[in-house]
Amino acid sequence: MKKDLEQLMKDNQADALWISGAAQQNPSMVYFTGSIHVTAADLFIIPGRTPILFHGMMEREEAAKTGFQLISYAKYPLSEYQRHAPGNLLEASALRYKKMFEDIGLTEGTILLYGSREVGPFYSLVKRLQELLPKLDIKGDFDDAVIMEARATKDAAEIEEIRKIARITVDVVSKVQEYLSEQEVVENILVKDDGSALTIRDVKALINLWLAEAGAENPEATIFAIGRDGGIPHSAGTPGDAIELGKPIVFDIFPCQAGGGYFYDFTRTWCLGFAPEEVQNAYDQVKSVYDQIASELELGAHAASYQKRTCELFEGMGHATIRQNPAVEEGYIHSLGHGLGLNVHEKPWFGRKEDPTNTLRIGSVFTIEPGLYYPDRGFGIRLEDSWYVAGDGSFHKFIDYPMELVVPMKGS
Repeated sequence: MKKDLEQLMKDNQADALWISGAAQQNPSMVYFTGSIHVTAADLFIIPGRTPILFHGMMEREEAAKTGFQLISYAKYPLSEYQRHAPGNLLEASALRYKKMFEDIGLTEGTILLYGSREVGPFYSLVKRLQELLPKLDIKGDFDDAVIMEARATKDAAEIEEIRKIARITVDVVSKVQEYLSEQEVVENILVKDDGSALTIRDVKALINLWLAEAGAENPEATIFAIGRDGGIPHSAGTPGDAIELGKPIVFDIFPCQAGGGYFYDFTRTWCLGFAPEEVQNAYDQVKSVYDQIASELELGAHAASYQKRTCELFEGMGHATIRQNPAVEEGYIHSLGHGLGLNVHEKPWFGRKEDPTNTLRIGSVFTIEPGLYYPDRGFGIRLEDSWYVAGDGSFHKFIDYPMELVVPMKGS
């Protein structure tokens, strides 16, 4: 949580945090600023001081929403520094940043660098700045020891923000289910009003429309995959594929709040009208594993212990798992879950047993998503909900939604 940030910085001997880039679709920046309309910024977090935000002059009012100390880039016109480095944009930019750092008193110590920028030019800039300020040690937080560790647990306000996007997500899922169930069927194919087949592309267009109408964004798209495609976990689905009765559909939706805010992650597997026996049996097994894992959640447990437990359960049912063979392509072939927040994937990591920090703590937000995948048999199954640990140590789903495999068709 944010309240832990100064201690985390102290533990990791960090004198300041430098977050660079826009204040949208930039998780480390959004964590501090919220989703404001600032297209370029540099934010400095220094213990004991109000955060310092450098911003463009045209976006001063948006920047002011943060309540931070504001400094306009207009105070540092690039043309002034280009006079000292004619024809060398990199040198002029580095000199400009050197002056900015000097003005806020950052000329020595360790600075951890975060944010979203075009990596090539920014790497060159940071490298040259390091040369100009040799007493500074500018480095990346490769172990995610500070900001990502703080973000590994959410406070009550963050939990409520995730709950908001959860409600939007499930409302859209409900609309999709209702829409599919009402379509006309011709020779097992769902058809539109003009008589043409309803396709994956058509359904995704509606998903995006309904999310946008609700004020959400879909920056990482949606998985809506039917048949064999559903048997490959991250296949997004083939746009031209027709929607057919009895063919399993993996519907994995993970939108975020507008401007790059908090994500939600949710999956259901549906068969429209009826389910083949083999698919129903696999579905029942996935559901039983989901229920078993949910019943065993404990405060303080290491997330990877649930990955091990999931493998044990599926192996006991006769399925190959990633524990037996990391390269397995059929059976249970991915991690049980992951943390969720301003990134759709963050701590705790269920697949990283070597990291002792991946524990379930008060404020943890994470997914549970067991699945079975058999592309050569034409199906995949996944069930997923997002959970959180409340202040009293109890575990809760954000939103409850039916898990039945078969979606009845209203016209049949």
